[in-house]
Amino acid sequence: MKILLLGSGALKIGEAGEFDYSGSQAIKAFKANGHEVILLNPNIATVQTDPKLFRKDDLGPDKVYFLPVTVTSVEKVIQKEKPNALALSFGGQTALNCGLELERQGILKKYNIQVMGTPVSVIQATEDREIFKKKLAEIRVLTPRSIASKNISAAKKAAEKIGFPLIIRAGFALGGKGSGFCDDMKIFEEMVREAFAFSPQILVEEDLRGWKEIEYEVVRDGADNAITVVNMENFDPLGIHTGESIVVSPSMTLANTEYQMLRSISLKTIRHLGIIGECNIQFALNPLDDRDYRVIEVNARLSRSSALASKASGYPLAAVAAEIILGKTMPEIPNAITKVTTSFFEPALDYLALKIPRWDLKKFRKVSHTISTEMKSVGEVMALGRNFPECLQKAIRMLAIGSEGILDSPLEFKTKAELEKYIRVPSPSRIFAIGQAFFTKKFSLEKIWSLTKIDRWFLQQIERITDCAHEISSCRRNWPISPTLLKKAKLLGFSDIDIACLIKRKPSDIRTLRKKLKILPVTKQIDTLSAEFPAKTNYLYMTYAGKQDDV
Repeated sequence: MKILLLGSGALKIGEAGEFDYSGSQAIKAFKANGHEVILLNPNIATVQTDPKLFRKDDLGPDKVYFLPVTVTSVEKVIQKEKPNALALSFGGQTALNCGLELERQGILKKYNIQVMGTPVSVIQATEDREIFKKKLAEIRVLTPRSIASKNISAAKKAAEKIGFPLIIRAGFALGGKGSGFCDDMKIFEEMVREAFAFSPQILVEEDLRGWKEIEYEVVRDGADNAITVVNMENFDPLGIHTGESIVVSPSMTLANTEYQMLRSISLKTIRHLGIIGECNIQFALNPLDDRDYRVIEVNARLSRSSALASKASGYPLAAVAAEIILGKTMPEIPNAITKVTTSFFEPALDYLALKIPRWDLKKFRKVSHTISTEMKSVGEVMALGRNFPECLQKAIRMLAIGSEGILDSPLEFKTKAELEKYIRVPSPSRIFAIGQAFFTKKFSLEKIWSLTKIDRWFLQQIERITDCAHEISSCRRNWPISPTLLKKAKLLGFSDIDIACLIKRKPSDIRTLRKKLKILPVTKQIDTLSAEFPAKTNYLYMTYAGKQDDV
């Protein structure tokens, strides 16, 4: 079979690199099963368009067309290559939108091309906000109270009926483009005009700011076997795009009843919609009522979250999804980790994965640094560890913005009023402002919660970091630092440089002391490289990501 795969798209926010992982895995899976793969992708800076990286095992695309992912380009490739099937779910929102337009214009029917996996009608149901709402109402799954509108007049009537404040969501949009919160009709009209400039439909819905945002990655095969691979929780409450928020997996603040309720709803929803392959479902959960939830949306494709989930859990979502849309069931697909069991299992993590977005807003003049429902981030990092503070501080170092941890802010907060502003208004600097507020004790935990509505558990974990920093600072006149405190600091993610700054010593002093006390990162790789790192120790913790003096 000859498969045309729509790739990761142009290099811009909302598409491109974040979908390179899924597309590359799909190509390898299709080739391993003996199929010919034609790739359409204009982005030369991706793995999937680099034949050298596939040459060793000959699992790269047979042909690559460096053309934009548009109906015109795709039809030209179809005319020339005459593929049997089209893979839409590995190229993000751009590929899905292109597939829907190909179907609408009758091009797929004209050339007798089969869409692999999830049918186009199901994709349409997940993308069209009005259809989506009706489909979920059929199985009594709650969605935000909302009204779909196709013109400005209808949108105004919807706003008057629902009442302010409210949120606008644009249909068929990239990275939350065209969405946002409105508090009055004047702002609403401006946003509606902008949204209709690039989207044929908007959804006017109730304001759920302050609710928790939870995601599940779901896999379903053609035989109706379905599992949730991982769940994720946003550090920020609803109101900030997932791509703009710190995200942890597995969720940290859900009770088991909440977790199981949302898991059951996820499976019920995906089965009813009829999705085949991999998808992402997003929830809003009322922090004051554990039975009150809303399904925000379903992405009938691999998403940014899918790459995070795959790397966090070790479950190759894209590869499994590719095998499924070729007609295999999960019990028939080998487990990539154990090699002896199947992919029909749900991973259980005994560690934490944390993602932080990376912004480059300084490159743009007059751009707002406020983050909201529309994506501005240009990348992200992921850290693994045994606890939230450790992961958070590792991830901050990995951002390469010159910060050693949460207390090493790239921005100076000169007054209490300025500090409060940065805490209240979401921005890339908010996490540092929260750390500074705890360290200087200018704001209580309850005050920070009232300003942000970030779950108190997350705030308590940040306070653990700042409390430990105070303990370390008190050792300036009492060198050397005690083994118990040094171990505690390392377990909470402090780097040697960070500790050295707090007690006015050299980083080499901290590293020398750690080695003497055998407070060392231990991995199999390090064990085989040097006898200096013992295979067994009382100070086990996850390996540090970052600079040389962390080892």
